[in-house]
Amino acid sequence: MVGIVLISHSSKVAEGVKELALQMIDNISIIAAGGTKENELGTDMDKITLAINQVYSEDGVVILFDLGSAYMNAQMAIETLPEEMQKKVKILDSAFVEGAIVVAVQSGIGKNLMEIEEAVKELCLHKIL
Repeated sequence: MVGIVLISHSSKVAEGVKELALQMIDNISIIAAGGTKENELGTDMDKITLAINQVYSEDGVVILFDLGSAYMNAQMAIETLPEEMQKKVKILDSAFVEGAIVVAVQSGIGKNLMEIEEAVKELCLHKIL
């Protein structure tokens, strides 16, 4: 099963989106990596790296983010991973909440990393928001 990491500048937002995704489908591997280590507003590369490692499987990991610096910290976190893991971690650009729902459902029904990425692209293409 593809793991999911939700990165928001707010730990409360990340936890809320995680809660919403789990209401849709509860048999998923999902973690909220919002805020800094001190739970202040912002993002933290180390927190993101830990989250990736916690949900990682051979099926891979999808990362969703809310704002630009979350994307940058996710990229830096991926760069710290072993090369084999890096190839199986994807950052997807999508509306944060809607993307999380799509990714959660797709992962929960057993879709692979490429199929999940296509579903998110379809979401963005058709603006099913």
